[in-house]
Amino acid sequence: MRLLLDTHILLWWLSSGTRLPKGARTAIAECSAAYVSAATAWEIALKSAAGKLEFRGDLEEQLKVNNFFPLPISVAHAVLSAKLPRHHADPFDRMLVAQASLESLTLVTADPQLAAYEVQILKT
Repeated sequence: MRLLLDTHILLWWLSSGTRLPKGARTAIAECSAAYVSAATAWEIALKSAAGKLEFRGDLEEQLKVNNFFPLPISVAHAVLSAKLPRHHADPFDRMLVAQASLESLTLVTADPQLAAYEVQILKT
């Protein structure tokens, strides 16, 4: 299984705390590949700069240490994210849905609103 980690899932994984359910932690640890979108890095950077999120460390290094693959944003991803039904207003989440759809990835998320999209989801 190839997974795309939602921002909160990545943060929960990196914190090594108990917020990430055991089933999701196991799925991530055992998957064939786990991806982190450039949109997730952007969201973390923006929220950190605005004081809404405390993130210390080097995200790129953390991806390498955890064997996560970076997923760039393509023009096709951007176009599809704009065409998606308005089930969810968050542009970062809409980008993740578009990327999961176009790249045939399973999106790991705790956001119940994302289940409204026609994309494979591993709910936590």
